[in-house]
Amino acid sequence: MATTNLSYYDKASIPNAKPFRFGIVVSEWNPEITQNLHKGAIETLVDCGTEQENIISWDVPGSFELVYGCKKMIETQKLDAIIAIGNVIQGETKHFDFVCEGVTQGIVDLNIKYDVPVIFCVLTDNTKQQSLDRSGGKLGNKGIECAVAAIKMAAIKNQERTSNSLGF
Repeated sequence: MATTNLSYYDKASIPNAKPFRFGIVVSEWNPEITQNLHKGAIETLVDCGTEQENIISWDVPGSFELVYGCKKMIETQKLDAIIAIGNVIQGETKHFDFVCEGVTQGIVDLNIKYDVPVIFCVLTDNTKQQSLDRSGGKLGNKGIECAVAAIKMAAIKNQERTSNSLGF
């Protein structure tokens, strides 16, 4: 388990995000967490060179719906990477396991089927406090980390466009 803030990044070691278009699909469930992740992702993409108009955000009702939202975004938008943002907190039933497994496998399937990287930014914590700590709290913001991953994956996707020096 992480015990320090891991959301710091060295901008010099990340490819310039200016030529890329990003999609973000955000679960409306646990909005105090997902909106913080969304904010961290957008701020990081912009900080790394992405124009605001090159970031498309869609909301879906819950984490299970992220897969379909990402699929439709891939099919209808010209994007270099997508970040799927959600939050599932352990409860008293097996529902947590089913949602986590379904979303995880769905995002894996999208990455295999399509030529658009889909970044997994779904917090799957035991408590709400753990999710708060990872969405802008004492352990950083996974939205920032996932935005950095999206930039790096967009650069890999577009290697011929960005030449062979990806900067990582």
